[in-house]
Amino acid sequence: MKKLTFIVIFSLIFTLISVVYSSPSFAKKRCKPFQKKLHNIQAMQRNGHSLKRGESLRAKEDKARDKWWDCERSSLAKFKAEYGSKKKKKAKKSNKSNKSKRAKKNSYYFNSSSKNKKAISYSQNKQPTFNQSSAIVIKSKYQGNKMIAWLEFYSKPIKCQRPKKLSIFAYCNEHKIQQQSEFDKTYRD
Repeated sequence: MKKLTFIVIFSLIFTLISVVYSSPSFAKKRCKPFQKKLHNIQAMQRNGHSLKRGESLRAKEDKARDKWWDCERSSLAKFKAEYGSKKKKKAKKSNKSNKSKRAKKNSYYFNSSSKNKKAISYSQNKQPTFNQSSAIVIKSKYQGNKMIAWLEFYSKPIKCQRPKKLSIFAYCNEHKIQQQSEFDKTYRD
Protein backbone atom coordinates (compact mmCIF):
# COMPACT_ATOMS: atom_id res chain seq x y z
CA MET A 1 0.00 0.00 0.00
CA LYS A 2 2.83 2.39 0.87
CA LYS A 3 4.52 1.68 -2.43
CA LEU A 4 1.32 2.39 -4.33
CA THR A 5 0.72 5.74 -2.64
CA PHE A 6 4.38 6.66 -3.15
CA ILE A 7 4.12 5.86 -6.86
CA VAL A 8 0.86 7.82 -7.21
CA ILE A 9 2.30 10.87 -5.39
CA PHE A 10 5.53 10.67 -7.39
CA SER A 11 3.63 10.46 -10.69
CA LEU A 12 1.39 13.42 -9.70
CA ILE A 13 4.42 15.55 -8.81
CA PHE A 14 6.14 14.55 -12.05
CA THR A 15 3.09 15.49 -14.17
CA LEU A 16 2.70 18.82 -12.36
CA ILE A 17 6.34 19.67 -12.94
CA SER A 18 6.14 18.66 -16.58
CA VAL A 19 3.01 20.79 -17.08
CA VAL A 20 4.46 23.82 -15.31
CA TYR A 21 7.80 23.66 -17.05
CA SER A 22 6.48 22.62 -20.42
CA SER A 23 7.69 23.98 -23.74
CA PRO A 24 4.95 26.64 -24.14
CA SER A 25 5.79 28.32 -20.85
CA PHE A 26 9.48 28.42 -21.77
CA ALA A 27 8.52 29.73 -25.20
CA LYS A 28 6.59 32.59 -23.61
CA LYS A 29 9.62 33.56 -21.51
CA ARG A 30 11.91 33.20 -24.50
CA CYS A 31 9.64 35.30 -26.73
CA LYS A 32 8.95 38.08 -24.21
CA PRO A 33 11.72 40.40 -25.57
CA PHE A 34 10.29 40.08 -29.10
CA GLN A 35 6.81 40.89 -27.85
CA LYS A 36 8.17 43.88 -25.89
CA LYS A 37 9.95 45.18 -29.01
CA LEU A 38 6.72 44.84 -31.00
CA HIS A 39 4.81 46.80 -28.35
CA ASN A 40 7.48 49.53 -28.34
CA ILE A 41 7.23 49.92 -32.11
CA GLN A 42 3.43 50.07 -31.91
CA ALA A 43 3.70 52.77 -29.23
CA MET A 44 5.97 54.81 -31.54
CA GLN A 45 3.38 54.45 -34.29
CA ARG A 46 0.71 56.01 -32.09
CA ASN A 47 2.81 59.18 -31.78
CA GLY A 48 2.83 61.76 -34.56
CA HIS A 49 5.28 61.16 -37.39
CA SER A 50 5.92 61.90 -41.04
CA LEU A 51 4.84 59.67 -43.91
CA LYS A 52 8.37 58.36 -44.47
CA ARG A 53 8.79 57.59 -40.75
CA GLY A 54 5.37 55.90 -40.74
CA GLU A 55 6.38 53.60 -43.58
CA SER A 56 9.63 52.75 -41.79
CA LEU A 57 7.77 51.99 -38.55
CA ARG A 58 5.26 49.83 -40.44
CA ALA A 59 8.09 47.75 -41.92
CA LYS A 60 9.70 47.40 -38.48
CA GLU A 61 6.37 46.38 -36.97
CA ASP A 62 5.80 43.71 -39.61
CA LYS A 63 9.31 42.32 -39.08
CA ALA A 64 8.97 42.34 -35.27
CA ARG A 65 5.54 40.70 -35.41
CA ASP A 66 6.81 37.94 -37.71
CA LYS A 67 9.82 37.31 -35.46
CA TRP A 68 7.63 37.21 -32.32
CA TRP A 69 5.07 34.94 -33.95
CA ASP A 70 7.76 32.57 -35.25
CA CYS A 71 9.19 32.43 -31.74
CA GLU A 72 5.78 31.62 -30.24
CA ARG A 73 5.09 28.83 -32.72
CA SER A 74 8.50 27.17 -32.97
CA SER A 75 10.71 25.17 -30.68
CA LEU A 76 13.86 26.66 -29.18
CA ALA A 77 16.21 24.66 -31.41
CA LYS A 78 14.32 25.60 -34.58
CA PHE A 79 14.17 29.27 -33.57
CA LYS A 80 17.91 29.45 -32.78
CA ALA A 81 18.69 27.78 -36.09
CA GLU A 82 16.67 30.39 -37.97
CA TYR A 83 17.54 33.56 -36.03
CA GLY A 84 20.60 32.56 -34.04
CA SER A 85 21.20 33.51 -30.46
CA LYS A 86 21.23 37.11 -29.30
CA LYS A 87 23.53 39.21 -31.43
CA LYS A 88 25.99 41.52 -29.79
CA LYS A 89 25.84 45.12 -30.84
CA LYS A 90 28.72 46.27 -32.96
CA ALA A 91 31.11 48.75 -31.43
CA LYS A 92 30.45 52.31 -32.50
CA LYS A 93 32.66 53.75 -35.17
CA SER A 94 34.61 56.86 -34.47
CA ASN A 95 32.48 59.86 -33.55
CA LYS A 96 34.08 61.94 -36.27
CA SER A 97 32.77 59.78 -39.12
CA ASN A 98 29.32 59.51 -37.52
CA LYS A 99 29.06 63.27 -37.10
CA SER A 100 30.05 63.93 -40.70
CA LYS A 101 27.46 61.43 -41.94
CA ARG A 102 24.75 63.06 -39.80
CA ALA A 103 25.76 66.52 -41.00
CA LYS A 104 25.44 65.41 -44.62
CA LYS A 105 22.12 63.73 -43.92
CA ASN A 106 20.62 66.69 -42.00
CA SER A 107 21.79 69.54 -44.19
CA TYR A 108 19.83 71.43 -46.78
CA TYR A 109 21.72 73.33 -49.45
CA PHE A 110 20.77 76.76 -50.78
CA ASN A 111 22.38 78.57 -53.71
CA SER A 112 23.34 75.40 -55.56
CA SER A 113 24.84 77.36 -58.47
CA SER A 114 27.61 78.90 -56.36
CA LYS A 115 30.75 76.99 -55.43
CA ASN A 116 30.50 77.76 -51.72
CA LYS A 117 27.32 76.06 -50.61
CA LYS A 118 26.03 77.12 -47.24
CA ALA A 119 24.47 74.29 -45.27
CA ILE A 120 21.77 74.97 -42.77
CA SER A 121 21.29 72.05 -40.41
CA TYR A 122 17.88 71.17 -39.21
CA SER A 123 16.60 68.52 -36.91
CA GLN A 124 13.49 66.56 -37.75
CA ASN A 125 12.69 66.34 -34.05
CA LYS A 126 12.38 70.13 -33.79
CA GLN A 127 9.70 70.39 -36.45
CA PRO A 128 6.36 71.28 -34.87
CA THR A 129 3.63 68.71 -35.06
CA PHE A 130 0.21 69.69 -36.33
CA ASN A 131 -2.88 68.47 -34.57
CA GLN A 132 -5.01 67.19 -37.43
CA SER A 133 -7.76 65.70 -35.31
CA SER A 134 -9.33 68.98 -34.12
CA ALA A 135 -11.02 71.60 -36.26
CA ILE A 136 -9.45 74.99 -36.89
CA VAL A 137 -11.79 77.80 -35.96
CA ILE A 138 -11.10 81.36 -37.06
CA LYS A 139 -13.30 84.07 -35.58
CA SER A 140 -13.14 87.79 -36.00
CA LYS A 141 -13.17 90.07 -33.01
CA TYR A 142 -16.70 91.27 -33.70
CA GLN A 143 -19.83 89.29 -34.61
CA GLY A 144 -23.26 90.20 -36.03
CA ASN A 145 -24.41 93.85 -35.87
CA LYS A 146 -21.21 94.89 -34.15
CA MET A 147 -19.23 93.50 -37.12
CA ILE A 148 -21.34 95.54 -39.55
CA ALA A 149 -20.79 98.67 -37.44
CA TRP A 150 -17.05 97.96 -37.32
CA LEU A 151 -16.81 97.59 -41.11
CA GLU A 152 -18.59 100.95 -41.52
CA PHE A 153 -16.33 102.58 -38.90
CA TYR A 154 -12.92 101.30 -40.00
CA SER A 155 -11.27 102.41 -43.19
CA LYS A 156 -7.94 100.77 -43.96
CA PRO A 157 -5.17 103.21 -45.04
CA ILE A 158 -4.08 102.85 -48.68
CA LYS A 159 -0.54 101.77 -47.82
CA CYS A 160 -2.04 98.94 -45.74
CA GLN A 161 -3.81 97.35 -48.72
CA ARG A 162 -0.73 95.33 -49.71
CA PRO A 163 2.20 96.06 -47.37
CA LYS A 164 5.57 95.09 -48.85
CA LYS A 165 7.75 95.84 -45.81
CA LEU A 166 7.57 94.50 -42.31
CA SER A 167 7.64 98.01 -40.87
CA ILE A 168 4.53 98.96 -42.88
CA PHE A 169 2.80 95.75 -41.82
CA ALA A 170 3.57 96.54 -38.17
CA TYR A 171 2.22 100.10 -38.62
CA CYS A 172 -1.01 98.73 -40.15
CA ASN A 173 -1.48 96.25 -37.33
CA GLU A 174 -0.98 98.96 -34.67
CA HIS A 175 -3.31 101.30 -36.55
CA LYS A 176 -6.04 98.65 -36.62
CA ILE A 177 -5.63 97.95 -32.87
CA GLN A 178 -5.91 101.69 -32.09
CA GLN A 179 -9.02 101.98 -34.25
CA GLN A 180 -10.56 98.97 -32.51
CA SER A 181 -10.04 100.53 -29.07
CA GLU A 182 -11.68 103.77 -30.31
CA PHE A 183 -14.55 101.79 -31.80
CA ASP A 184 -15.07 99.86 -28.54
CA LYS A 185 -15.32 103.18 -26.64
CA THR A 186 -17.93 104.62 -28.98
CA TYR A 187 -19.99 101.56 -29.90
CA ARG A 188 -23.27 100.96 -28.08
CA ASP A 189 -25.45 97.86 -28.60
